Amino acid sequence: MSEKLQRLQAALQAVLGERIQGLECRLGEVTLTVRADDYLAVCQSLRDEPALGFEQMMDLCGVDYSGYREGAHEGPRFAVVLHLLSVAHNWRLRLRTFCPDDHQPLVASVTEVWNAASWFEREAFDLYGILFEGHHDLRRLLTDYGFIGHPFRKDFPVTGHVEMRYDAEQKRVIYQPVTIETREITPRIIREEPYGGLH
Repeated sequence: MSEKLQRLQAALQAVLGERIQGLECRLGEVTLTVRADDYLAVCQSLRDEPALGFEQMMDLCGVDYSGYREGAHEGPRFAVVLHLLSVAHNWRLRLRTFCPDDHQPLVASVTEVWNAASWFEREAFDLYGILFEGHHDLRRLLTDYGFIGHPFRKDFPVTGHVEMRYDAEQKRVIYQPVTIETREITPRIIREEPYGGLH
């Protein structure tokens, strides 16, 4: 681990203390895990504490851990992951928090800390169904307003639930159950003999 990453870890431990649930450095990156209850306060500290100075949020996304590493993950299903940048200190941080309830995943919105979080949180809501408490305009961003479900969840069917088409008689777009028959396509492999010099 580089000296800069050691300084970052030491600063995180000094400022956040007991609020740190997990802190690891792998592949040259530091990942900080905090509880959902501490998430908003930790974000404010990460931005406002001069020793940390993460003034920019670069990315925020949802993660569905169901089936992760063939069931090796134990714990809540959904997480929110942020990538933060400190220009002043020239270091980056990955921040992760797990939503305590799998049936209604909910964490605090960080739009009051980083304005850029607004559309990212809408995307995580749309694709994963993660709710962000305190978000001023939490609605779908990428899918249609009438869309049912959250397409990045691992239990969402590959073909979806409904399809839309234009109905000439009604002169409008209508929704109907999916009519695609599911099938498995196995590519046909043709090899010339002898293949790869083998007889």
